[in-house]
Order: sequence, then structure tokens, then C-alpha cells
Amino acid sequence: MLDFMENVQNAFYEASHWNLDNSYGALNATARALLEFQTPKGLKLQISSLAAPNFATSYAIGNVGVVDGSVSYLYSSLPLQRKLKSSDLDLHHVIRGYRHLQELRRPDENWWWEVWHNGKRIDRKDTLLYGRIFLPQSRLDALYLRRLSPTQQLRVAAVSDSSLKNGGTILTLLQNDFGKYSTEYMYSTDSALLGVRGLYNFGADPRTGPTEPITVQQIAEPIHGRFSAGAELYYGLLNKSGGISTGLRFTTLPNHTGFPYTMTLTLNPLMGNLSSTYSVKAGPNLALCSRFDFNFYSYESEMQVGCELWRRRRNTDVEWAVKRLRPDWERRTVAPDDDVTGILKARVDQDWRIGLLWEGRIKELLFTLGASVDLKKRDQIFRAVGIELQYSS
Repeated sequence: MLDFMENVQNAFYEASHWNLDNSYGALNATARALLEFQTPKGLKLQISSLAAPNFATSYAIGNVGVVDGSVSYLYSSLPLQRKLKSSDLDLHHVIRGYRHLQELRRPDENWWWEVWHNGKRIDRKDTLLYGRIFLPQSRLDALYLRRLSPTQQLRVAAVSDSSLKNGGTILTLLQNDFGKYSTEYMYSTDSALLGVRGLYNFGADPRTGPTEPITVQQIAEPIHGRFSAGAELYYGLLNKSGGISTGLRFTTLPNHTGFPYTMTLTLNPLMGNLSSTYSVKAGPNLALCSRFDFNFYSYESEMQVGCELWRRRRNTDVEWAVKRLRPDWERRTVAPDDDVTGILKARVDQDWRIGLLWEGRIKELLFTLGASVDLKKRDQIFRAVGIELQYSS
């Protein structure tokens, strides 16, 4: 489950019309959500608040080994309107699950962002500042996020920690999203790492969609899926080493009448790693995923399967009758997932290592309960057990 500050950052992306899914880094987001979820260790409690539409705070304490905690502050120049109270928020905003990719959105025009007053341009570029200090380790994480234009974003993340080489590291990303394709340019002070990656979406170009003439064939054969291809290349100037990878993805779109599904294939030719995934939304409450990894240098392989099962609230006949009797002016359009109360996740690999996770909400409290199990280690089957509790106002 995302913590409060991650949810706030996603609210900033949503308010500034930035598509997190249209990047090479998100190519395998669905498979990672279903197979790579983290199981908590020990007990952790987080209390957060959106004190104002532009300012948020969060405090966390845990007992993994020793008692530790963190204090976080966040400022956004763009007012955030998403519901962030733990009793009101949409669980799909904080629980990573099967991702339904939407139709590509046409980027905003530059002049849409202009604000003029008395003949002078007074608009400012939307900015987000975030800082988090971990105690007693005295580690500091910082994030600077700035929307340079409707299609460009600058992201600077920094970590200050005495245990790291040179006392910390800074990662800079210049991201571009033109709808049809996206690019990212990276620089990290760790080994002076330089990188570039991009993603291209085949099919219609959202920038020219409404103005292009629609043929009879397009009307008869609507597009139900999207095929994407991407690659990344990086090189460390100090350690004289680099890497390259490429990937493909096909996913169904909302107008697909059958089961939604996503297929990906990624290849790292230098390391010899090949990975394929298949994820399917088998029903309104069930999603399944499988991943097969193979190395054609060592001939080693790995298999993982996982699933998620959403739990919905069951209304009694009396509650149903009361809802039907409400005045018309009080009615609203209810989203299909408004009655979701929690989710159960499970994964297993060929070595019988199992991960279990139960996430949901009780009253005004968000909870995450999880365990890691290794069936081959009879003397210590449970590798980790933990629970995380979140409350936000």
C-alpha cells in the first residue's frame, strides 16, 4: 500500500495532467503490482494530514529491530483536490493492483497554462517540494518536482546518508511526454551515470486525433488495444560500465469487450536476461499474473505466479431500500469500485516461496497485514510477518 506522501505526489501528477503510465519505466507496472509487492516487517504506524490544499505532513514510527521513525513535509504550489482522508479516499489510489491503461490524452497547449493580469503574464510553473528525515539514522530524502511545460517535467531526488559513498547521491530526470511517445534523460552522481530511455505507442496520435478525418474502416473496426515498444541505455563514466534493455507491451483499452489483459516482453542482451509476463483481469474482483524469466547465457529460469482478490462491501436489504428512497437531488453516479473494502494478494515461485498480503480499511484506519513464507525451510517457515497502520486527516 502506498504511504500518504506517495498518494499526495500522485495527486500532484493527476492535478497537473501528467501520465505516469506513459513511460518505459512503467512498462511492467501491472506485473510488479501483482508479483513484487512488499510484505511488512514488524509494526509500523503512520499519522498524516493534509493541513491545507498545498501543505502536508506525515509522522511514522516502527519497531523493525529497533524503534525508528520518520518525519515528512510536502509543499505543492498546485492545490490538491483529491480526497486524502483515510476514511474517504479511494482505495485504488493507495493499493497497487491491475492497471487499466486509458486512452492516450492529448497534451495541453502551452497557451492554456498562461495566466495574464493587467497585460502581464503572472503564471508560475507548478512545483512540488518534499523532504523526509529518518530517525535515529539521520538519513534525509528530498524531492524537487517541477512542471516545465505541458509536455515536460524535471525531477530531482537526493539522499543524504553517511553510509553511502560520498555521503549521498543525487538523481536528476528530465521527462518528456508527448502522448504518442515519451523520453527521459537521466544523470546520477553515483558513478556519474548517464542514461536515456523512451517509449513509443503505435496507433493513433492523440495530438491530431480530433482533427484527422475518420475513415469507414476505423468506425467499423475500433481500436481495442495498444501496442508499445521502448528501450533504455545507460553508462557510468567513472566505472566504465553500462547497460541496455528493450521491451514490448500490449494491453487492452477500456472499450475492449472481453477480459482486460496485459502482455510484456523485456530483454537485456548484455546480461542475457529475458522476461515475459501475462496479466489478466479475470473478473470484477479477480486478477491473475504470471512471469517467466530466462537467462540464455546460464540457462537458468524462474517462474512466478500471483493473484489479487478484491473484497466488496455487502449491503443488507434494509440499506438497499434506504438508498432507493433517497431524493433524486441527493443521488450521484456511483463508481463500480466505491464499495471496495480491501484486497488479498498472493504470489508463489518455483522454490515455494510465498508472499501473502491483506490490505484494506477498517473505519478510519488503513491497514496492511502481510507474511513471507518459505516452505522449503521447515525450521523457519515464516521469514517475515508484519502489520502497517495508516491514519490521515
